[in-house]
Amino acid sequence: MVELLVSVLVLSIGLLGVAWVQTSALAANNAAAARSMAVVASYTILDAMRADRGAARNGDYDGDVVADDCPDAGSLAETQLREWCILLGDTLGPVDTTTGEIDCDNSGQCTVTIGYDDSRIGDGGGTQSVVTKGML
Repeated sequence: MVELLVSVLVLSIGLLGVAWVQTSALAANNAAAARSMAVVASYTILDAMRADRGAARNGDYDGDVVADDCPDAGSLAETQLREWCILLGDTLGPVDTTTGEIDCDNSGQCTVTIGYDDSRIGDGGGTQSVVTKGML
């Protein structure tokens, strides 16, 4: 009887270990998916800016957006920024920690920075940042 109890205990500990490994793998997969979505979002706004190169070089796209307070649409640049802000909210969470920043110089060198909260995956990731540099 004691041997049976010991074997059940050992089996239970092993199954708990398997469950922990599975949970860790899912958390890492969620973190990788969020980073991939941030990279896709950065290339999305860079492509939109390439389509409106003159405005991008003028600085019409420069500035910050926050996913829970997207800017109003008006000009092409404002409309593109609003759509990008909505995309950030849809993919990374419509909260105040999901942000996007664009900084372009006159030569067409642009830096896109996307920040998002990765702590929801449970590993204490906290705020993450993806920086993409590109030419128009």
